[in-house]
Amino acid sequence: MAQFYDDVYKIVKQIPVGKVTSYGRVAVMLGKPRAARAVGYALNALKKDSLQDIPWQRVINGQGRISFKGDSIRAKLQKELLLSEGIQFGKDGTVDLKVFVWPQ
Repeated sequence: MAQFYDDVYKIVKQIPVGKVTSYGRVAVMLGKPRAARAVGYALNALKKDSLQDIPWQRVINGQGRISFKGDSIRAKLQKELLLSEGIQFGKDGTVDLKVFVWPQ
């Protein structure tokens, strides 16, 4: 599992500022299209000292929403970080993936 997590981190590090991608897209890039949930687990497993090195905040769900599974503090932080990078949220709380998705 450690290799899978490392592979997730390598892809997430490539997401440019001002762009987002989904857990599912990362899974597809890894050649494991059914592993979106495992991508989420990998990002959730990041230690606090790794959070600045890996832009975890740039990964959202396929509907353009922040997925937080009850962790409202991390969800709020994620939204703040994305806003600071120029990511815009609609009135419904979603990111327009046609505008902000990576890769295009």
